[in-house]
Amino acid sequence: MLASQLINTGFPSINLFDKVSFALQLMEDYDLLHLPVLSEEKFAGIIEKDDLLDADEGTLVATLEQSLKKISVKTEEHFLVAVKQIAEHELTMLPVINEQQELQGIIPSKTLFAHVSHFLGNDEKGGVIVLETDKRHFSFGEISRLVETNDAYITQLNTYPETDTGLVIVTIKINKIEVSDIVATFQRYDYVVRYYFGEEEYANELKENYNHLLAYLNM
Repeated sequence: MLASQLINTGFPSINLFDKVSFALQLMEDYDLLHLPVLSEEKFAGIIEKDDLLDADEGTLVATLEQSLKKISVKTEEHFLVAVKQIAEHELTMLPVINEQQELQGIIPSKTLFAHVSHFLGNDEKGGVIVLETDKRHFSFGEISRLVETNDAYITQLNTYPETDTGLVIVTIKINKIEVSDIVATFQRYDYVVRYYFGEEEYANELKENYNHLLAYLNM
């Protein structure tokens, strides 16, 4: 998904020659801590609410030009670039601009996080297993094969290096809620299962037996 697909044009921008009081009112109305600033129709940067609060409300935004942050994302960039920018700079919105430095709209952080959740497959039911492995032994092919031997498949896989240990932490989401068999398979192949989230097969069997008992007693 590209940044252009997440653009929201329903949020305002301000001009360098707008008053600080006007910018603060817009932030209040739209529940934002940041706003894009334009100079002669070109993107000039982002102004923060804290900088506005430190200024006289009757002054122009132009007096704070040195405080503007030149942070934005291009329309053709992947939306994960926007995720990095928003997280790194703790923004409530991110301007989207074109090659001519013209503001196309913004991506509100709330909208972006909703798309991240969808991107990670959180809308789909399934179990989650977190493995740890040495970098040299990490093999997506083997991990996928071990999952598939249990009549399941991976719907999402993410990795990150753990700084303290040097290990690769592998988080996989599978299409089955019951994960006990898959966890056991990984352990048999000497994978360290750090966490897992799902339902145990034996718990489901107990529930099924309990339901059979109730049905028998109600006969």
